[in-house]
Amino acid sequence: MPETEQPRSILITGGAGQVGLELLAADWPDHIALHAPTRAELDLSDAKAVARLFSSRNYAAVINSGAYTAVDRAESEVAAAFSANTMGPALLADATRAAGIPLIHVSTDYVFNGASAGEYEEDGTVEPLGVYGASKLAGELAVLRGNPRSAVLRTAWVVSPHRANFVKTMLRLATERTSLRVVGDQHGSPTSARDIAEALKTITLRMIEDEAAPRGVFHFVNAGGTTWAGLAREVLALSGARGGPTAEVENITTAEYPTPARRPANSRLSTLRIQREYGVIPRPWQAAVSEIVDQLSARES
Repeated sequence: MPETEQPRSILITGGAGQVGLELLAADWPDHIALHAPTRAELDLSDAKAVARLFSSRNYAAVINSGAYTAVDRAESEVAAAFSANTMGPALLADATRAAGIPLIHVSTDYVFNGASAGEYEEDGTVEPLGVYGASKLAGELAVLRGNPRSAVLRTAWVVSPHRANFVKTMLRLATERTSLRVVGDQHGSPTSARDIAEALKTITLRMIEDEAAPRGVFHFVNAGGTTWAGLAREVLALSGARGGPTAEVENITTAEYPTPARRPANSRLSTLRIQREYGVIPRPWQAAVSEIVDQLSARES
């Protein structure tokens, strides 16, 4: 590291989640130090805890990848969802504004109702179908209004070799059954947590160095689209080709798989803005999923 380049510290919340783990594993410049306190060490809904943290350390930026993501449970745990997804971001917005640093916040396709036929753009009409989406939308507004130097990154259908996610669930179920029934009328773009982390890194480093860097709402998902059933078929075909578990996949409708929370029928997001303003070009979702299956297969072997 050059002698003139001082270490810069970035606070990462949600470091134990899919995106948080990939942020911590990413290849950051030598002058960047990451600080990822656990949930036990930092309660984001506690204003005093957030104030203590910011008084004890100087940060160059904050990436908020933490969230309450139990979509169905949120319908009955409304306070918990809004505490994590709205109050936490609001406190971070206040703290980062006071410190004069950027806040980069991860959000979701669930802010949309999924009724659109095409890809949602950043300024598309928001209309959450449930508590989770409503709490995330309120968090977006708290961030954008609370810190003018902020960016919201919406994403969807996050998958990785870490934590619980659709890819790992399909591989596990394929060890137990020869046929799986999977929803085939919800459309979206499976998106690698690693690729999301890289997009967040690009935005964060630019916002640290350039006060005029683009801000506001951005979308990032891997390129192309499919259904949950289509994703399941791809995952199991990749697994079978590597000698792993596989199974037949039968399409079912959303109505045949009722859940407490309604899901958007269309979660496809336009990524043209992040491509244009940050030069982030999403790779095809198939390549991202193949990489994840490779990683999981390597673990098993």
